[in-house]
Amino acid sequence: MVIDLRKCDGCGDCTTACQTEHELPKNFEWIKVFEVKDERGGSYFMPRPCFQCENAPCLRVCPVAATFRDDEGVVLVDQERCIGCRMCMAACPYGARYFNYVEPPAPKHPFHKPTPQFPVPQQKGTVGKCMFCVHRTDDGKLPACLEACGMEAIYIGDLVEDVATNGNETVRLSRFLKDNDAYRYKEDLGTGPRVYYIAGHGQHLDN
Repeated sequence: MVIDLRKCDGCGDCTTACQTEHELPKNFEWIKVFEVKDERGGSYFMPRPCFQCENAPCLRVCPVAATFRDDEGVVLVDQERCIGCRMCMAACPYGARYFNYVEPPAPKHPFHKPTPQFPVPQQKGTVGKCMFCVHRTDDGKLPACLEACGMEAIYIGDLVEDVATNGNETVRLSRFLKDNDAYRYKEDLGTGPRVYYIAGHGQHLDN
């Protein structure tokens, strides 16, 4: 995933779309938009999903292998295996995991059996997180957050195929990252985050 901070206006539509898609309570923000203050006294908005780390601390500490990686590299949670110990939450340096303290609301799809790819409804006593909407991308659709972003700030792509899209334009991923000096948040921790950011302060809004 690539998030272009030059485009993000902090509207929060990505968060709302994610909550709707996964039937989450309002305090569960699997993609959370932060307002960040910079050293010059300005600020910018930074959406933070799960970073689907290559060297994921959450995966290493899970004592029952409930956290695992699929064939595409997306980190998933098997709620049937999760024992709610929350070691993964403590290990995640990005605060991208949420514990389900209460029973979920009545599901909108009562005959759907939750799976790691589409864990709806969330199960009490387990941990949930963003999973790049693999249930949608496997069907050729875009993640809910990306589809809802009116500023077209979110891209989903494939490093192997070297392509990414925001739903409107398709780019050569490697060149897009290089030409825009993309960076990865807290990369120095050695987690290998798989979300790239393009620095900016919503400059397009001034155009």
